[in-house]
Amino acid sequence: MGTRTNVERRTVLKAAGISAVTLGVAATGCGGNDGTSADGNVTIRYSWWGAEERAKKINQSIALFEKKYPKIKVKTDFQDYPSFWEKFQTQAAGGNPPDVFQNAVGFLRKYDKRGVLLDLGSQIDAGNLSLDHFRAGVVKVGQVDGKQLGVPVGSNTMALVIDKKVYEKAGVDPTAGWTWDEYFKALKTIHDKTEVPGDTGYFSIMYLYDLYLRQNGKAFFTKDGLGFEQSDLTEWWTDGYGRVKAGIVTSPKVVAQDTPKSSLSAGHGASEFTWDNFTVRYTAEGTSDYGLAPIPTTDGKDTGQYLASLMLSGSARTKHPKEVAQFIDFMVHDPAVGKIMGYDRGILATTDQYDAFKPTDVVQKEIAQYEVDTAKAGVLGTITPHPSGADTAESAFLRIGGDMALGKTKVADAVKQFFSEAQAAFSA
Repeated sequence: MGTRTNVERRTVLKAAGISAVTLGVAATGCGGNDGTSADGNVTIRYSWWGAEERAKKINQSIALFEKKYPKIKVKTDFQDYPSFWEKFQTQAAGGNPPDVFQNAVGFLRKYDKRGVLLDLGSQIDAGNLSLDHFRAGVVKVGQVDGKQLGVPVGSNTMALVIDKKVYEKAGVDPTAGWTWDEYFKALKTIHDKTEVPGDTGYFSIMYLYDLYLRQNGKAFFTKDGLGFEQSDLTEWWTDGYGRVKAGIVTSPKVVAQDTPKSSLSAGHGASEFTWDNFTVRYTAEGTSDYGLAPIPTTDGKDTGQYLASLMLSGSARTKHPKEVAQFIDFMVHDPAVGKIMGYDRGILATTDQYDAFKPTDVVQKEIAQYEVDTAKAGVLGTITPHPSGADTAESAFLRIGGDMALGKTKVADAVKQFFSEAQAAFSA
């Protein structure tokens, strides 16, 4: 799920080139047996995407799990985001996916359709996995058609990250309930007073467009396909192209040149829509002060926001569903794991871990407060269903939107291309 979501996935996770062996953990192999040794020990394979820091934290957590369950051993494997899914798709097609793995909402229907995902309902009924003590609304993110296909490890919601110094210099003070017209006016004010583009490229962020559509009674996805018309996207991308040409939005050429940094932290944009827990990257990359601002609205109230989540899923082919369930249960409930992981994968999903971890730095405190304030505002709704092929549609939206903004293709042609590629993805 998204920073520009794509930039976060491409860059921050790029550091994950480190191998499991480097971390002193056995690398995942394609075992020919069921992972049970002669002495009754069971080995399960766990894969995820993320950077080196996430890997260190996860391995610390696994050490605690193996101490509590000495007969269960966990072999690990991780890559950056694109490499993870490339490898996972190959493993799934070959009938050898990992026993348990990190997952996201855009992949649930896709891999459920292919019979890859374990319905955890039976393990919940057996008492091996508890769905108690989760923060309100989070568990539903992992549910599809009555099946529990994933268990959230953290939650996040879309936010607007701003360069506080630039906003203050321009005299712009975003407040809850501000409208899109006010937001776009603010972008121009920022550009006119500071010569910095007001936004780094809102128009190609699928999850942001979903919020805009939800504010207007539609949605990016239905459970079967797209929930909007070509005319809707034509209007959105036409406005975005116009603002790039006017210099109010950062040129995609500059965004590409700034990679692997964000154009916000590089000083080439004053704000960027992203998931709230990604805010930590800007402080690490940039030299300014960064904060969270409200999502603009259509009616002055409804933001269209919902809680999304990274989650843990099991393989339908695992020989050890009980052990997989016990592992997931431990990783989402154990307070010590919560203290180790912090907000690396979002605001901790269970109250057991949320209460155990007390953020000490300013950025993580602000992230937590943002979600508290958003929940209190009563604007959070239910996440939009994602059809099989949603991940491919998201990538196409980003790529084609970028080409459109560069003038490589006309808006009308870009819209037609996106709808064609999206429909093909849904039919695959």
